[in-house]
Amino acid sequence: MYDLIKDDESRDMSKPPRVSLAEMSRVSGKMLPQGDSQHLKAGAAPTLDDLTQSLHFSPGDGRIWLNGQRMQLLHITSLGALRRELLESIGPERTRGLLTRVGYSAGARDAQLLRERWPDAEPGSLFAAGPRMHSLEGAVKVEPLHFEFDFERGTYHGEFLWHHSSEAEVHTADFGIGTEPACWMQTGYAIGYTSAMIGRLTIYREVECTSMGHKHCRLVGKPADEWDNVEEDLRFLNAESFVSTTAYGGPGQHQQTAVLPGDDGRPYGDKEMVGVSSAFNAACHMLKRVAPTAATVLFTGESGVGKELFAYMLHQIGARKEQPFVAVNCAAIPETLIESELFGVERGAFTGASQSRPGRFERASGGTLFLDEIGTLSLVAQGKLLRALQEGEIERVGGVRSVKVDVRLVAATNVDLREEIRQGRFREDLFFRLNVFPIRLPPLRDRRDDIPLLMGYFMRHYGQKHQRRVTGFTARAVDALLNYDFPGNIRELQNLVERGVIYADEDGPIDLPHLFTSGEESRTSYFSLAQTGRLTSHEAAAPPPTLAGALLDVLPEMLRQASEQEQDWSLDNLESTLILAAVKRADGNLSAAARTLGLTRPQLSYRMKKLQQG
Repeated sequence: MYDLIKDDESRDMSKPPRVSLAEMSRVSGKMLPQGDSQHLKAGAAPTLDDLTQSLHFSPGDGRIWLNGQRMQLLHITSLGALRRELLESIGPERTRGLLTRVGYSAGARDAQLLRERWPDAEPGSLFAAGPRMHSLEGAVKVEPLHFEFDFERGTYHGEFLWHHSSEAEVHTADFGIGTEPACWMQTGYAIGYTSAMIGRLTIYREVECTSMGHKHCRLVGKPADEWDNVEEDLRFLNAESFVSTTAYGGPGQHQQTAVLPGDDGRPYGDKEMVGVSSAFNAACHMLKRVAPTAATVLFTGESGVGKELFAYMLHQIGARKEQPFVAVNCAAIPETLIESELFGVERGAFTGASQSRPGRFERASGGTLFLDEIGTLSLVAQGKLLRALQEGEIERVGGVRSVKVDVRLVAATNVDLREEIRQGRFREDLFFRLNVFPIRLPPLRDRRDDIPLLMGYFMRHYGQKHQRRVTGFTARAVDALLNYDFPGNIRELQNLVERGVIYADEDGPIDLPHLFTSGEESRTSYFSLAQTGRLTSHEAAAPPPTLAGALLDVLPEMLRQASEQEQDWSLDNLESTLILAAVKRADGNLSAAARTLGLTRPQLSYRMKKLQQG
């Protein structure tokens, strides 16, 4: 028995997918604002046949593609061996968490791929694609028993049966019948897929499992804040204990205050780290590894990725957590004042220095000193900082004695310091002093699995701050945020959601017009309603087809030569040649080939199918 495993080259996670949400559709040509299992419309795209036509094999070069993403065939018994070794080496608790997060990442990724692949599909038909994806990928057959949803308000309730669960099968083969459900990865997939679709964390519980002796696996899903003891479920989504679980919206969260960096003036201890993506978890693992040491840490990453919050968490889980944490934004301090800010001032050192004042090094002594945007320091300031780090002592401005300091230095930058060294703007010796343990923090576009969680977190926070009640996000708002590139990263998402909370109607959802009002360029598939009632895209047209254009340039001469040699250059032959050349040039990636030819991917698939039939 085999299974299809995703091998996304641009990210990390993958796996046999699992349940998705329910199916729903339209009645009388209009999308239902509410739906249930009694109102299903057969044949709504993407159908199983649509999905099947998106699966392509290229045995000659060792590639399989599904919806433009590379896949891999793997024996189910091999997955069972991996699962068994994990259980024996790291234990059931950590294994379940790891597999749940792998599944979550795969589910959230599939939701994004389906949106991109069928940009004009109704939200209901995208929900319906989840169980079909499970069937196609070989993980499980899903039978919806009952579901109901209110897409506009972000609510969802569903109950499903799983047939032929591959995960339960391999678990039972290795460990026999047990007392706990075993479909951890598939449950994570359901959570990731559903949460990404509705923009609100939806938790599933497997209440029956064939690994427990039941005839079927049975899954129940609803929003996280409607479950009792949801912390038990949420802890498997967190790679590290210092990542927030209340941020996911558990019971009572509506009564708590979500506190954001730079937003409140309250202690750092109130701030929360939110994320489940593989990129986020990798950074958290590195943080946990270095925290107990005294090593200098250098955080790198774009502006707005949360470097200061990571720096504080490093301090909080380290040995110096009872001592001060002092943060300095080097870019915010004029060059003439940076020395006095860092090292302090003695009385009378300059005009206006009426009393002695300790600098940030002295205030942080025994604890952690965080220097943000360290790349903005002048070369003079860099030299003085290097001496302080080498000697472990400083001199106040105007002082005559050295002061011993014991600080753990943590620095951050959003520029490439190696390039700054090449340009002569940063000291190489200081760089090597800082670059003991570098941690790169990923931009938000590389951790899209976290966007639904952050959306809910920020929505609750700003609802409390501005005393407004909003019910969630509309389908097109979710789609827009999941597909936006976020040049400002988490800080920009935070601002967009705050704007949406203010613009949205009381007791109504946040919609697309409430978010992108300041020139942001969203790549969302949903912008407006067509006359048919469908949401339609305003995306820019495909760029001119470079390959086709080049062919058209030489086509007259090719036809003349073909005529002289009595070759068959019919229209069908030309089309076939052009399509095959485009697919070969794109290394089998049909989405890229379609863009080259100025076609949509379904149009290219249709033409390829005609060629194969001919």
